[in-house]
Amino acid sequence: MAKENLNDLQAFVVVARERSFTRAAAQLGVSRSALSHSMQALEARLGVRLLARTTRSVSTTEAGARLLDVVASRLDEIEQELGALSDMRDKPAGVVRITAQDHAISTVLWPRLQPLLAEYPDIQVELSVDYGLIDIAAQRFDAGVRLGDRVDKDMIAVRISPDIRMAIVGSPAYLASRNVPTTPQDLTAHSCINLRLPTHGALYAWECENAQQQINVRVHGQTIFNNSYLMLQAALDSAGLAFLPLDMVQPHVASGQLLPVLENWWPVFPGYHLYYTSRRQLPPAMALVIERLREGSAAKRDGSR
Repeated sequence: MAKENLNDLQAFVVVARERSFTRAAAQLGVSRSALSHSMQALEARLGVRLLARTTRSVSTTEAGARLLDVVASRLDEIEQELGALSDMRDKPAGVVRITAQDHAISTVLWPRLQPLLAEYPDIQVELSVDYGLIDIAAQRFDAGVRLGDRVDKDMIAVRISPDIRMAIVGSPAYLASRNVPTTPQDLTAHSCINLRLPTHGALYAWECENAQQQINVRVHGQTIFNNSYLMLQAALDSAGLAFLPLDMVQPHVASGQLLPVLENWWPVFPGYHLYYTSRRQLPPAMALVIERLREGSAAKRDGSR
């Protein structure tokens, strides 16, 4: 049996409830004769009489009453769900999944998105810590955050932070019995706190640069982490030198807990960028997240001038 036309079923429900072709036709926005023909065609397809017609009224037959009882509630549910989907189109709601480094989450994403969540209780944000350059579409993330020069060219990228300066630091206790490095090559003689990159499983090579040159140094040490805040703690515990964002270590440098090393070789990287796949119509929740992160970045740059 062929699938029945939902429009005809909906029209039948209206006729049965109104008990009048005239009132039902007015409600549906069709002519009385067209509605009558539709009901006759429906009865012919089903092979059963659904409506008992008189000159004054319309009522359901036994078969019609049974169909009304079964179909009406389900059509109402479908209409309610379609209305809910329409609301979702206009109302920010749902889950936005973002993958980012821990430093980006703690310094950029969370401070700006926390007020957003308080303002829009129907939005959920999932922030996943990852240093790998993952395929966000394959891993079902809505967006990722990476440094600007590490975003795939086929992605839409939105800058969400100023440039980031890195720093090399060590504790006074660690440096007390060792020669302080004067060139990047001197780092190879030190115990350094390494970062494991998940993309290729390799250790991160420290990127040092000054006005004349750039040097990548593969350092060695007893400790390896995949979390920058654990690396910071290891540096504070005198486990070795660490290569970390300057804003992360600055309070500890100011307090004397950490000492700067090779300051004239500290590189500056393009700031964090939110990247996502091209979409013609972004979900309202995602569009709002992008807007808030972009606004926060603009405000921070303006305030630093």
